[in-house]
Amino acid sequence: MNRIDRKFRELKARNKKAFMPFLTAGYPDLATTENLILEFEKRGADIIELGIPFSDPIADGPVIQKSSYEAIKKGATLKKALELVSRLRKRSQVPLAAMTYFNLILSYGPSRFIRDALAAGLDGVIIPDLPPEEEADFSKEARQKGLKVVLFIAPTTTPERAKFIARRAGGFIYFVSLTGVTGTRKELPKELGAGLRAAKRAAGKTPVCAGFGVSTHKQVKDVSVFCDGVIVGSAIIRKISENLKKPGLVSILGDLIEELKG
Repeated sequence: MNRIDRKFRELKARNKKAFMPFLTAGYPDLATTENLILEFEKRGADIIELGIPFSDPIADGPVIQKSSYEAIKKGATLKKALELVSRLRKRSQVPLAAMTYFNLILSYGPSRFIRDALAAGLDGVIIPDLPPEEEADFSKEARQKGLKVVLFIAPTTTPERAKFIARRAGGFIYFVSLTGVTGTRKELPKELGAGLRAAKRAAGKTPVCAGFGVSTHKQVKDVSVFCDGVIVGSAIIRKISENLKKPGLVSILGDLIEELKG
């Protein structure tokens, strides 16, 4: 069984929700990313979203955009990110979902990507610029070989389209908590709960996880009432940026994971 499916099954049996932190592969460097993933697992992360740096990350706000830019400057690539996953699998079985853009996969070769991602130990892939109407061939091959393709539902998604997306999603559905790009928010939309309830109805048995804008323990707690998991990204990347020169960076970020998860 895929590690993502297994994790959601375990959490459901314990009446728990998934906490999913985001990291940019190669920020501040690949070795630190590896250590952060191991620390996050130790501190209670259930699934980790690993961002593959891309030059034009249209779904990401300025914090994650900057981390991608810095990672690319230091030589981070899709190939090196997969090598990082392969090294991690010698020490960790935490579920890993790569978040990237389809241009990178097209350049790498879709079939080659699926093969190499699975060989490295990736469990899923999240591709924000690949609409479900355009991803049928890629998803079919990924599904046949065991790589989960996570799809998005937004606040503006109609009920009919949400059902269409849910039938094709693998691993979990990523619910975009707000209209716009990633980034910390002091307040989340008041209608978020209703949107998540509607997404859950459309999703059936597929887990629904909320991301974009979630940045505090209170927000994680409040949002988790309505869904199966919560994703936090920009708040984590910002904390890395604020502590780059401190020798205890990994431990500082571990403390943040415990704080966010509560």
